[in-house]
Amino acid sequence: MNTPEPPQHQPRNPLHGLTLEAIIVALQEEYGWAGLDERIPLRCFAFEPSVKSSLKFLRRTPWARAKVESLYLFMLRERARQGQG
Repeated sequence: MNTPEPPQHQPRNPLHGLTLEAIIVALQEEYGWAGLDERIPLRCFAFEPSVKSSLKFLRRTPWARAKVESLYLFMLRERARQGQG
Protein backbone atom coordinates (compact mmCIF):
# COMPACT_ATOMS: atom_id res chain seq x y z
CA MET A 1 0.00 0.00 0.00
CA ASN A 2 1.34 3.44 -0.98
CA THR A 3 1.23 6.08 1.73
CA PRO A 4 1.53 9.71 0.67
CA GLU A 5 4.66 11.52 1.72
CA PRO A 6 4.21 14.34 4.22
CA PRO A 7 4.61 17.82 2.74
CA GLN A 8 8.17 19.07 2.72
CA HIS A 9 9.21 21.90 4.97
CA GLN A 10 9.90 25.01 2.87
CA PRO A 11 11.65 27.58 5.08
CA ARG A 12 12.44 29.94 2.18
CA ASN A 13 8.87 30.07 0.86
CA PRO A 14 6.91 32.76 2.75
CA LEU A 15 3.62 31.51 1.26
CA HIS A 16 4.12 27.94 2.50
CA GLY A 17 1.37 26.98 4.91
CA LEU A 18 -0.70 30.12 4.32
CA THR A 19 -4.23 29.88 3.06
CA LEU A 20 -5.56 32.23 0.42
CA GLU A 21 -8.05 33.48 3.01
CA ALA A 22 -5.23 34.44 5.40
CA ILE A 23 -3.49 36.34 2.59
CA ILE A 24 -6.65 38.26 1.68
CA VAL A 25 -7.41 39.11 5.31
CA ALA A 26 -3.84 40.37 5.87
CA LEU A 27 -3.93 42.51 2.72
CA GLN A 28 -7.37 43.90 3.59
CA GLU A 29 -6.17 44.84 7.08
CA GLU A 30 -3.05 46.50 5.63
CA TYR A 31 -4.58 48.39 2.68
CA GLY A 32 -8.38 48.20 3.05
CA TRP A 33 -10.65 47.26 0.16
CA ALA A 34 -10.17 50.61 -1.60
CA GLY A 35 -6.38 50.26 -1.31
CA LEU A 36 -6.51 46.75 -2.71
CA ASP A 37 -8.61 47.94 -5.64
CA GLU A 38 -6.06 50.71 -6.33
CA ARG A 39 -3.18 48.24 -6.36
CA ILE A 40 -4.99 45.38 -8.15
CA PRO A 41 -8.11 46.60 -9.95
CA LEU A 42 -10.49 43.66 -9.60
CA ARG A 43 -14.29 43.76 -9.32
CA CYS A 44 -14.17 41.58 -6.20
CA PHE A 45 -12.27 44.40 -4.43
CA ALA A 46 -14.29 47.29 -5.89
CA PHE A 47 -17.96 46.28 -5.82
CA GLU A 48 -19.42 44.89 -2.59
CA PRO A 49 -16.07 43.48 -1.46
CA SER A 50 -15.89 40.63 0.99
CA VAL A 51 -13.44 37.89 1.83
CA LYS A 52 -15.91 35.26 0.62
CA SER A 53 -16.46 36.83 -2.81
CA SER A 54 -12.73 37.45 -3.23
CA LEU A 55 -11.93 33.83 -2.40
CA LYS A 56 -14.50 32.57 -4.89
CA PHE A 57 -13.07 34.73 -7.69
CA LEU A 58 -9.39 34.18 -6.90
CA ARG A 59 -9.74 30.40 -6.68
CA ARG A 60 -11.12 30.35 -10.22
CA THR A 61 -8.70 32.92 -11.68
CA PRO A 62 -5.01 31.93 -11.50
CA TRP A 63 -3.63 35.20 -12.95
CA ALA A 64 -5.50 37.27 -10.35
CA ARG A 65 -4.40 34.96 -7.53
CA ALA A 66 -0.78 35.37 -8.66
CA LYS A 67 -1.15 39.16 -8.47
CA VAL A 68 -2.62 38.96 -4.97
CA GLU A 69 0.18 36.65 -3.80
CA SER A 70 2.73 39.01 -5.33
CA LEU A 71 1.22 41.98 -3.49
CA TYR A 72 1.33 39.97 -0.24
CA LEU A 73 5.05 39.25 -0.76
CA PHE A 74 5.62 42.95 -1.51
CA MET A 75 3.83 43.86 1.74
CA LEU A 76 6.08 41.47 3.69
CA ARG A 77 9.22 42.96 2.10
CA GLU A 78 8.06 46.49 2.90
CA ARG A 79 7.35 45.58 6.51
CA ALA A 80 10.79 43.99 6.83
CA ARG A 81 12.47 46.98 5.22
CA GLN A 82 10.70 49.45 7.49
CA GLY A 83 11.51 47.36 10.55
CA GLN A 84 15.23 47.37 9.72
CA GLY A 85 15.44 51.07 8.84
